[in-house]
Amino acid sequence: MQPVPSRFLIRLARKCLNHPGVPLAKGDALLDLSSEYTLANLSGLDGQEEFAEMRMCWNAQGLGFQATIKGKKQPPEGDQTRPRSSDGITLWLDTRDSRSSHRATRYCHQFHFLASGAGPDREDPCFVQSKIHRALQDAPFCTPSEIMFRCTNEPGGYFMEAFLPSQALAGYDSEECPRLGVCIQVHDRELGNQIYDSTLDFPFSEDPSLWSQMILVQPDQDEKTTKKKAGRTLTSKAEKSSRKKTEP
Repeated sequence: MQPVPSRFLIRLARKCLNHPGVPLAKGDALLDLSSEYTLANLSGLDGQEEFAEMRMCWNAQGLGFQATIKGKKQPPEGDQTRPRSSDGITLWLDTRDSRSSHRATRYCHQFHFLASGAGPDREDPCFVQSKIHRALQDAPFCTPSEIMFRCTNEPGGYFMEAFLPSQALAGYDSEECPRLGVCIQVHDRELGNQIYDSTLDFPFSEDPSLWSQMILVQPDQDEKTTKKKAGRTLTSKAEKSSRKKTEP
């Protein structure tokens, strides 16, 4: 066991970009996120295999993610009664970013998105919400039909995308609290585990203080910052020019 994971030394605050147009109203895709929404993966720093790519977005209506899993030689396997032992993704979210506490609050959620595990032959993808162990309070359970989720098998893996509406996320308010506590575990019976910003040596599944921070970047926020800097530069040049003209 490594005393401290390498990623704990640089505890990241990840940007989550705004996408006002999701979920999509037409077609089969829910999100169709471009590469700029990709979450940087530093699993390799702690010797974990990197077999999944995650992309996330947000808007006032909720949060969305899409994932591509590659490198599989076998079809996904799962059991919705044992979600973390199935092929898929577990997402922990704290809508109030209370990471100073070692125990979950009513704003902390645990969602499982499985590539298989439902249906008569346990071959259908499914969504499962479960309680967080040792939580001070449990987050309200959403109705599964509220969650938009799709998963398709692809050569060498699978692709999944989901949108979590704000009514399924207790405490979600992008204006009042634009910072979230987040932990993501991609678990696969064949490929192993890819955990964003933690390792299996730590109880991240029940301890929000081990989750990383995600900042909900407001629309045009970077653009406004760039314009302000550009405006200051132009003003400075104009002032210098004016001074030269008025000098005797």
